[in-house]
Amino acid sequence: MSEEFSKAYWEQRWEQVCRDHAAAVHGRGPNPQLVVEAGDLAPGTALDAGCGHGADAIWLASRGWRVTAVDIATTALRRAHEHAETLGADITSRIDWVQADLTTWAPAEEHFDLVSTHYVHPAAAPEALLRRLAAAVAPGGTLLVVGHHPADPPTTDGHAPPHEACFTAEEAAAGLDPDRWAIVVAESRPRQATGPHGHESTLHDSVLRARKRP
Repeated sequence: MSEEFSKAYWEQRWEQVCRDHAAAVHGRGPNPQLVVEAGDLAPGTALDAGCGHGADAIWLASRGWRVTAVDIATTALRRAHEHAETLGADITSRIDWVQADLTTWAPAEEHFDLVSTHYVHPAAAPEALLRRLAAAVAPGGTLLVVGHHPADPPTTDGHAPPHEACFTAEEAAAGLDPDRWAIVVAESRPRQATGPHGHESTLHDSVLRARKRP
């Protein structure tokens, strides 16, 4: 694993985020592309790969999904679990929090009705991660992959996502076997973002939604 995206790196980052921006983290909602793309899906089993502060997992659980929420950082999982507990047993009973490194962790194959990942920073080639996540989708299920578009410039805060987290939706779609997958969405979408110092900027998400053929 690269040193930059090691477990120690993410633990330190989440400790700082939870310390310096606790209110913002606690009040953050689900990723907007998840709401758009999964809002019309019937609840089933879901994998939230790289769950971070847990807002996506909590949103899915609130809509009846049984969620496996995976992240490398124990600090992030602890904060996510604590937040879920404030929402009651109906939410917490639907989420399994799993500490694992997505660079090497392999979910059960053809197990989940929805596999969702947003802005994940793999320490190895992103294509390998995409193959493992795609393999975890059950026949008839949905794969949702959202990343940073590589054409976006640094934000007004000077932040730019690393190369490993940037791709186009078309690049991601090219890694799926067309005999097994139907591409539902593969496009770039604008998104308003607020940096840690309050600066607003327009970013672009690469959004891939695909359905595994039954």
